[in-house]
Amino acid sequence: MSIAHAYRALGDPTRREILRLLREGDLPAGQLARHFEISWPSVSRHLKVLEGAGLVSSRRRGGNIIYSLQTSVLEDIATEIADMARIGRLPAYSRATTGMHRRGQTQQT
Repeated sequence: MSIAHAYRALGDPTRREILRLLREGDLPAGQLARHFEISWPSVSRHLKVLEGAGLVSSRRRGGNIIYSLQTSVLEDIATEIADMARIGRLPAYSRATTGMHRRGQTQQT
């Protein structure tokens, strides 16, 4: 499982909705499937993609498969995106200082 798999898994709106549902707590596969107007095999495929990407985990409880949200991969993605958002940017204090020097101003203390 790589972060690239997680990005691909998040590209589908149905899978993102499954993650939103699991944010509220663990759910059996059948209860997840009831939220969608697609076939059970389609929901099952989405769950397998999410599990393969490390975004959800499953465990058997009696006759049910219970799915849980795995936040560690989502946290890694959030950190990576936050880092990308800062690419090529100076910290705010550097921008302010640099802007003043460009205009021939000096910082007064």
